[in-house]
Amino acid sequence: MVKRQDIYQDIIKSVSAKEKLLAVLIDPDKFLVENTRAFIKKVNASIATHVFVGGSTVDDFITDKLVAEIKKHTGLPIVLFPGDITQITGKADAILFLSLLSGRNPDYLIGKHVKAISKLDKTELQVISTGYILIESGKKTAVQRVTKTNPIPRNEVQKIINTAKAGQLLGMKLIYLEAGSGAENALSGEIIKSVKNELNIPLIVGGGIRSKAQLEEAYKAGADLVVIGTAFEDDDLFFEDLKMIN
Repeated sequence: MVKRQDIYQDIIKSVSAKEKLLAVLIDPDKFLVENTRAFIKKVNASIATHVFVGGSTVDDFITDKLVAEIKKHTGLPIVLFPGDITQITGKADAILFLSLLSGRNPDYLIGKHVKAISKLDKTELQVISTGYILIESGKKTAVQRVTKTNPIPRNEVQKIINTAKAGQLLGMKLIYLEAGSGAENALSGEIIKSVKNELNIPLIVGGGIRSKAQLEEAYKAGADLVVIGTAFEDDDLFFEDLKMIN
């Protein structure tokens, strides 16, 4: 049996080498499986380093089918970014085991994680504990609706910092700052920099990034891995921009 790639250690190595990472997020609920080959061909030709798969609300079995199809067309790591345990499939390489630290709904802090164990035990997925922090973005996001939690206001920077540091002290391996899918406003450089300066674990940033300039700003502020999804859904030509980043 071929040993699976250690996704987390690869991220650590990249951060140590000051290499910036980019994940293309594919939402199974918004993506047609028959478009996979053409889409992944563009992903492979871009600077993307990871493929994330997941969404807030996804029908049963769709994720499994989509991941299997993606696997046929790329050697990039496929990481689950699940909104629910129904999105767990052993066909991926790893899973972000997300705990919604910004909310106070026990189901998304620990409840769904307990329910997920019976499914995870049947896979060889690398499980990466991730502190997930939702930050106000100018509109009510799908994450907010599904989890029934409120995001942290973007002007409460110290609260965002404290939440991230609490996650690190709890043993999280990654911190994920999220503005939410389709966010009107991407996270500011100030927020990203302020959080990054207080962490010694990798920082993921996602939500609202729709241009090369915004991507570069996130990297400059300290994001180790940036996640982009909606921009590709709305504008397939965005891949062309990503070929030109230095």
